[in-house]
Amino acid sequence: MTVITRFPPSPTGFLHIGGARTALFNWLYARKTGGEMILRIEDTDRKRSTQEAIDVILEGMKWLCLTWDSGPFYQTERFDRYHAVIDKLLAQGDAYYCLCSKARLDEIRTAQMRRGEKPRYDGCCRDLAVVPTPAEAGKSTVVRFRNPQQADGGLSAVVFEDVVRGRVEISNAELDDLIIQRSDGTPTYNLTVVVDDMDMKMTHVIRGEDHINNTPRQINIFNALGATLPIFAHVPLILGEDGKRLSKRHGAVSVLQYRDLGILPEALLNYLVRLGWSHGDKEVFTLDEMIELFDIKDINKSPAAFNMDKLLWINQHYISSIDSSRLVTEVGRRMTSRGMSICNGPGLAEVLEVMRTRAQTLEEMVDSITYLYCPIDDYDGSAVEKHINDGSVKLLQAVSHSLAKLAEWRVENIGAAVKAVVAEQGVKFPHLAQPLRIAVSGSVATPSIDVTLKLMGKEKTLQRIEKAIERFAVKI
Repeated sequence: MTVITRFPPSPTGFLHIGGARTALFNWLYARKTGGEMILRIEDTDRKRSTQEAIDVILEGMKWLCLTWDSGPFYQTERFDRYHAVIDKLLAQGDAYYCLCSKARLDEIRTAQMRRGEKPRYDGCCRDLAVVPTPAEAGKSTVVRFRNPQQADGGLSAVVFEDVVRGRVEISNAELDDLIIQRSDGTPTYNLTVVVDDMDMKMTHVIRGEDHINNTPRQINIFNALGATLPIFAHVPLILGEDGKRLSKRHGAVSVLQYRDLGILPEALLNYLVRLGWSHGDKEVFTLDEMIELFDIKDINKSPAAFNMDKLLWINQHYISSIDSSRLVTEVGRRMTSRGMSICNGPGLAEVLEVMRTRAQTLEEMVDSITYLYCPIDDYDGSAVEKHINDGSVKLLQAVSHSLAKLAEWRVENIGAAVKAVVAEQGVKFPHLAQPLRIAVSGSVATPSIDVTLKLMGKEKTLQRIEKAIERFAVKI
C-alpha cells in the first residue's frame, strides 16, 4: 500500500501555525513511508474563499518547502462529481430532500435548547410518504444524509481506532441527518471531503482534533458509498501560553508573519514538529532527521503550548549555524527592502560572521548592523544619559588622536590603542569603551569595541568620533 496523505486548507484566511503543523505532519509521514502528499484547496465556501487567501497559502507552503506531489486540486472544480454522488445517495435511499423552512428549523432549535437538549434535526422529512422528484423539490430545499439508525438496521455507534487518541466511539443517536447539499445546490464540507478522500485514494487522514466530531459523520457517508475507510489520526490543538486556543490575540499566527519577523523556515519547521511530537529529549532536528524519526504513532494526545521564546531560541541556533552565503543572501535581501546599500559599509559576510550568534531573528540582525551602513540620525538617549559625562569628550579626543596614528587598521592595533588611552588617562576601560560605542554606533549594543571599529573602518570611525565630540561638547 502506498501511503497517501493530504493537506486541505480552506482559503478563507492565511496559512496559520496550526495548519502549517498539520501540513508538516502529513508531509513528514508521506516522506517517511515513501508515499505522497496531496494538496487540496477546499473552497466550497464561495462567499469567504478568495484568490488572495489561496496565494498566501501556496506562498507559505513554498516558503516552508512543504512540497506536494499532486495538486493543488480545487473543490469548486469538482461540483459535477459531488452532484453525481449526491444523486447516487438519493437513489439508494441514503439521502433525502428536506423541505423544512428556516423558520421551522429555528423553532425546533429554540425549543430543544429551552429543554436543555442538543440541537438537532428532528427527521421530519426523513420518511415522507411521497418523495418529491428533483424538479418538485425545487431550489428552496436541501438534501440531507440519512444517518444510520438502529431502526434502519444500522449500527448503534460509530467506532474507529484513532492512531493518536485510540478507540473512539460515538453513538449514532448523537448524529442527526446532516445537510449534504444546500438549497443553492452547493455541496457541503462533510460530503465533499468524503468524496475527495475516496476518489484520491487517501490512506491516512491526519488533521486537528477539532475535526473529530466530523469523523463519525464522514465514516457513515464512506460506508454508504461502499468506500474503504482511511486511517484517522487527530492531532492535539496548539494553545497559547495562557492555555487558550492559539489565535490572533497571541500575536503573529500567520506563517508569513513569522517569515517577516525574521524566522528561518527550517527553524519554524523544527519548532512545529516539537509541538505535539517528540523523540526523547532531542530539541533540534535536521529535515532528514525529522523524516527518519517521525511517526504519527508518537504524536502526543495532550495539547501543545506555543512558546515564542522557545521558537526564538531555535531560530538563533539556525542563524548561528547556516551556511555563510545563505545568511548573506537572507540578510542582504532584508537590507535592500529597507533601502540600505551593502556597498556603504564593510563586507557583509565579515560582519555576519561576527554578528550571527548575537541575534535571534534576521530582522534583529539587520537592526543590529544598520549603523555600519547608514548614518547615525540620533544617539540612544538612555545610553547618553548613563555613559556621557564631563570627561567623555576629553577621552574621545584622546582616542581619536591615538587611532588616527595607526598605520594598519587591524583588531589587535585598535585594541592596543584603546587600552593605551585608558592607561594614559587613568580611567577604567568602560569609561572610554561605552562613549566610544555610542559615538560610532549610536548605542552601546555592539560587539567588542576593537571588532566594532575594525568593521566600521578607519575613516568612518574618525568621522563619527569627531561628530560625537561636537555633539557631546554642546550637551555637557
